[in-house]
Amino acid sequence: MPMPQVARRALIFAPLASPALAQRFPDRSIRVLLPWTPGGATDIQVRAISDVASRILGQSVVVENRPGASGTLGAQHLAREARPDGYTIGQMPLGVFRLAAMMRAAGMAPPYDPLGSFTWIIRTVGYMGGVVVRPDAPWQSMAELVEHSKRVPGGVSYASGGVGGSNHLAGELLRLRTGANLVHIPYANQAQAVNDVVAGHVPMLIYTVAILPHVQAGRLRALAVTAEERQPQAPELPTAIEQGVPDVVANSWFAFFGPPRLPEPIRDRLWEVLRRALADPAIHQKLVETGLTPAPLGPEALRRFQIEEIAKWTEVGRAAGVRI
Repeated sequence: MPMPQVARRALIFAPLASPALAQRFPDRSIRVLLPWTPGGATDIQVRAISDVASRILGQSVVVENRPGASGTLGAQHLAREARPDGYTIGQMPLGVFRLAAMMRAAGMAPPYDPLGSFTWIIRTVGYMGGVVVRPDAPWQSMAELVEHSKRVPGGVSYASGGVGGSNHLAGELLRLRTGANLVHIPYANQAQAVNDVVAGHVPMLIYTVAILPHVQAGRLRALAVTAEERQPQAPELPTAIEQGVPDVVANSWFAFFGPPRLPEPIRDRLWEVLRRALADPAIHQKLVETGLTPAPLGPEALRRFQIEEIAKWTEVGRAAGVRI
């Protein structure tokens, strides 16, 4: 049956629609879903980036907080309900996608596909991790900690904010890569974990640079950062790599995503605007002061990075017997 002329024209001109749409984009405000509560460092940084993006675009970029279920509610809304027109995007920690991948590996049904349910736009910032201990702990380096844990009966305990969280998995990564005898002590939340290490009830934890005030006040002592490079917030702290522990890189990353099937020209427009916003000197300084490290990656590089991260942390979770 011959194709109607109108349908043929639609097919012919469809490839031209996206570039034309991108040239007009945006002609109204853009909504950014953030799956966390207002007021914290995560909220502050996405609002700062969005404010600069608003000036570049000449349209409002409005942050909408959608907390719940460790970030999965906001991610689920973006994946299932947002239209692929660029007017609803999200900024989320990559741990939200790691959690979905670990659920799938455990035979559970995640609320979205960690790779297929989103359009990748730009990785923006990261919280670099660090290994911190009580001030009176006997170890002065990562090597000493690892060796001591192997000798002492019962090993060395470390605290985290809960099973399957980023700090727990970072500890398991350290254990698996070095053979350290580490025993996980989960708490109901991160604050309780930090408080008990400060109080001396647990000897160590792996945390983000948000722990630095405790280190600077002498309540905790940092052995190393679990990043690939020293961090501007504490350049005096060596990396675990410098101390001969090369495979322990554990950071928390944030990125902007769109819903599935977002047209490539619109994705690229958003990537370019957000990249420019992130490069703004005032924003760069504000992010560093907040404890974040700007670390932009474009759409394709971000997708490759996330595939590697999901594989890495799923392996760690499975090897450690983590139950979601």
